[in-house]
Amino acid sequence: MKVLVFGKNGQVGQTLSCLDDVVAAGREEADLSKPEEIRRQIESVAPTAIINAAAYTAVDKAEEETDLAMAVNGVAPGVMAETAAEAGIPLVHVSTDCVFDGKLDRPYVETDAPNPINVYGQTKLAGEEAVLKASDRHIVLRVSWVFSEVGSNFLHSMLRLSETRDELSIVSDQIGGPTSASDIAKVLWHLATEAAKTGETPRGVFHLASQPFVSRADFAREIFRQTGRDVIVNEIPTSAFPTPARRPLNSRLDGSHLSQSWNMTAPDWRESLRDVLGKLKIGKANGEA
Repeated sequence: MKVLVFGKNGQVGQTLSCLDDVVAAGREEADLSKPEEIRRQIESVAPTAIINAAAYTAVDKAEEETDLAMAVNGVAPGVMAETAAEAGIPLVHVSTDCVFDGKLDRPYVETDAPNPINVYGQTKLAGEEAVLKASDRHIVLRVSWVFSEVGSNFLHSMLRLSETRDELSIVSDQIGGPTSASDIAKVLWHLATEAAKTGETPRGVFHLASQPFVSRADFAREIFRQTGRDVIVNEIPTSAFPTPARRPLNSRLDGSHLSQSWNMTAPDWRESLRDVLGKLKIGKANGEA
């Protein structure tokens, strides 16, 4: 087994890069804005499966850098998928809740019609469509609110702000399932290796949803509770915190299809948060008052 992972410097990619039988590629190995470099990397590695954990993730900046975001999120996955299909191997591609507009009053299932409200979501949807068009062997895994001990994410923002402030205003009308990079990596690895072993495994789109669903404000409260930081969280609506890119208010993803098809139990993000904080050596268990 040899799995080629694109996006080795990202949150999920760094976790996958530590596994045996992985060849990890970053920009130095393949610039995703250059299709010929993507094909060259796949052909030189000759993997048995591919995981694309790479993405242009600067959601607000994507509103201005539309062409670059589309090249990385929309075009590159299609090149990977077509090259993988020609080689007869599966591709597992990471996507996002941002392909939806967030207007439903229930968790999104895989068959709900996408309707992205920002450039990032539009480019990620283009990538999904290109991957699924290339081969029925490929898999798309949608995730939301990724956090980990590395990179730029909501957890690190809260930790940084709480070092100098004892009161924060956090939006309370955005609801989702915070998902650790480690939990995502475990699922991706299982999907990729099983898909490489047999052609009988389920294909298509799946949602990975950590439980329980929570607001941004309550996610922040749990971060401060586990780290023992006495920070007051004031709830505000998204409208009071305007950003260049609109965010979906409902980022809840229904993960029952993944659970039923692959026998995978939804992770509890509170336990995963504890694990991440342990790696950072932050929190009550690590002696922080």
